[in-house]
Amino acid sequence: MTPAQMGYRMPAEWEPHQAVWLSWPHNRDSWPGKFETVEPAVARAVAALQHSETVRINVLDAAHEAQVRALLVAHEAGTRNVIFHHFPTNDAWCRDHGAIFVVRERAGRRELAATHWGYNAWGGKYPPYDLDQDIPRLMAEVLAAPRFESGMVLEGGSIETNGAGVLMTTEQCLLNSNRNPGMTRAQIEQRLRDFLGVQTILWLGEGIAGDDTDGHIDDITRFAAEDTVITVVEDDPADANYAALRDNLRRLEAMRLPDGRKLRIIRLPMPAPVVYDGRRLPASYANFYIGNTVVLAPVFNCAQDARALATLGECFPRRRVVGIDCTDLVWGLGAFHCLTQQVPAVDG
Repeated sequence: MTPAQMGYRMPAEWEPHQAVWLSWPHNRDSWPGKFETVEPAVARAVAALQHSETVRINVLDAAHEAQVRALLVAHEAGTRNVIFHHFPTNDAWCRDHGAIFVVRERAGRRELAATHWGYNAWGGKYPPYDLDQDIPRLMAEVLAAPRFESGMVLEGGSIETNGAGVLMTTEQCLLNSNRNPGMTRAQIEQRLRDFLGVQTILWLGEGIAGDDTDGHIDDITRFAAEDTVITVVEDDPADANYAALRDNLRRLEAMRLPDGRKLRIIRLPMPAPVVYDGRRLPASYANFYIGNTVVLAPVFNCAQDARALATLGECFPRRRVVGIDCTDLVWGLGAFHCLTQQVPAVDG
């Protein structure tokens, strides 16, 4: 039986969490010339997150754990609500290489399971990735959660769900020949339904400039409620992102929920272009993480930061919005949503 047939579904990110999972950055090749500023940014993120939920962190070994503990203390994060796991990884992007969790209600209790998807470092771009491929198994074992292997390549950052049967993704990523070349759109949709318990798949087009993931949804459009999306829009017609983001906006305006309702669309600005070493980086305010009591938001030291934080505050009025400078972090081509993977709360 598939997870869907057993009653499992993927909850929305704003539903209660028991923990958030990270793989601590250690691969200097991901941030050439800037690694020293990356760890402090992640430490500041942990400081905010551990007041919201337990923080589980994958590290290489005992020595690496000691190093990270010292770093957290030095940046006033501490380790009061942190659990370390000696699960070595190739890189830090837990959203994409980690398990994607689903839940079900049975006999009045909420139960957890892990879905284990294939991972090939965004189409084989960054070998090796053998350690990352095994992380979902290790996560499931620690949590004593059943694990379902999907047989399909999928990264967590490429999908977004409202928790009520609707999943949103992009054609640029999921239909890319470097992921699942032997599968049709219909087959991909069915696998998502079978393993994540969704019914409706909504397709956007392309992602933003500089995104090496081939258009992950978590850099462009996010659900904020069952019927509400936050989507980034570029106002400068000369910008490389203008046309793709306008096309996505038009698609969102034409979409309908299963009951026929239109989506409520909230526009989020794009930051000023972030360029390093001649390369446009995938800086986006949409790469935020929704915790139990906080929203962890990337900012980029530009004029649009204040407007973006205010918009997120209006979308999540019961959560504290914490903006952390990701100007250096995004040199690794990701931000806080890419680094995190939520573990839904369950009974028992």
